[in-house]
Amino acid sequence: MKLDERADRAAGGPSLRLVPARDGSHDRNPLGSPRLLAELGKVAAVAIPTFGVVAATTHLDPVRTAFSGTVLGLVWYGAVNYSLGASRTTLAVLGPRIAVARGAGLGLLVATVLGAWFPGFGVPLDATFAIAALVFVLGAAWETVVARHLTPPKRLLLIGPRAGSSTLVNELQDPSEKRFELVGVAETIDDLQRIVRATQPDLVALVPGSDRPRVFAELLECADSGFRVLELAQFYEYAFGRVPVQDLTRAWFMSVLHFYQSPYSRFVKRATDLLGVVLIVLLVLPLFPLLSLLVLSTRGPVVLRQTRIGEHGRPFTIYKFRTMYADAERPGQAVWASVDDPRVTRTGRLMRRFRLDELPQVWNVVRGDMSIVGPRPERPEFIEELHETVPFWSRRHLVKPGITGWAQIKRGYTADAQGTVEKLSYDLWYIRHRSLTVDAAICARTLWAALRGDSRLAADGEAQPLRRVAVTID
Repeated sequence: MKLDERADRAAGGPSLRLVPARDGSHDRNPLGSPRLLAELGKVAAVAIPTFGVVAATTHLDPVRTAFSGTVLGLVWYGAVNYSLGASRTTLAVLGPRIAVARGAGLGLLVATVLGAWFPGFGVPLDATFAIAALVFVLGAAWETVVARHLTPPKRLLLIGPRAGSSTLVNELQDPSEKRFELVGVAETIDDLQRIVRATQPDLVALVPGSDRPRVFAELLECADSGFRVLELAQFYEYAFGRVPVQDLTRAWFMSVLHFYQSPYSRFVKRATDLLGVVLIVLLVLPLFPLLSLLVLSTRGPVVLRQTRIGEHGRPFTIYKFRTMYADAERPGQAVWASVDDPRVTRTGRLMRRFRLDELPQVWNVVRGDMSIVGPRPERPEFIEELHETVPFWSRRHLVKPGITGWAQIKRGYTADAQGTVEKLSYDLWYIRHRSLTVDAAICARTLWAALRGDSRLAADGEAQPLRRVAVTID
């Protein structure tokens, strides 16, 4: 069935044909050849380090070696499998290395408890740590280098108005996007059951504007095809780690407050923040005197104090090492930062590149104004303009701002309205999917980017006044 080319051109997207499933191309049988190879590789990534380390570090007889290796192997295999399969949206975005790392850590915890409860188990603690490290290295290498090429792309069927899906269609037709295969866009629900059975999609995404009751009734009749249903915004969350701000509805925010939303307790968040502050201070405390001397190479205070907007719109004072000249702004006249801003000092540019100017914000974390991970706080002078030009901007204030965040990792510095909207799309994804795993992954990526001196993390703020961004709100 060919899509209406005139409608495609009107929607600004290329014409598409429905792609029927080929024989053997959509085998959901877990024993199918590609999936079997992917699973066997996972088994090997666990079994090789487990049995190897047990045999090399213990002096058990062959029977006890086989028993201990089998038990520990099952522990790590179960933990890695659980981690790869759980929280599909967040782990699909964060990547398999994060999932394997979480599985290796969970396996380490269980194996350590087993060793403590059963001293005759025969595997010393250092060997248990060695196994966990090797399971992570081999498992992550397998999942990122080999397994992703063995697993066929997920087949996606879009249902709803073509105009509402044109942006996604263009993104999925990028040659670099190999995780999903777009099999068609069903603009009407006439003959929908036949379309679903012909294309055999893994995922069915509902575009805003589709007739939900009729679509659900038709999909229920062909549910035996084995697909999963999600909204367009949910697909963006799953595939790209962001939400489509321009097409977002108010109902989406209800999902953040939903009863079944996974909780991330304030106590756990606060405890991890304070633990993170201790680690940061222990690691970088010797740098504080040196950074202070560098800042004093130009006239002005060492630590800059600025008013920012925090959780629930409350203002607070943020602390940063000064990176600009003392007369960078006139009193009461806030100025947007820019790329290669001439107001930034030489030493300030270096500190920004490695995120060293943000270190005093650990005091904001101790005070409870900020968290280590969260949306970056904005200056109150810019809030009104952002409210008027960027839809849902104030919803960032549902959580505490952070020293680093998902938007900084994915988008970094922005210099226009579209970039600001894109950063907001990542912030909203974080607000919905924040968890201990997500925070740990963001911290790890921030540390790696800072060590490399990634310039995307070097600026804090927008470059120029923003133009209004069009948005559809239901």
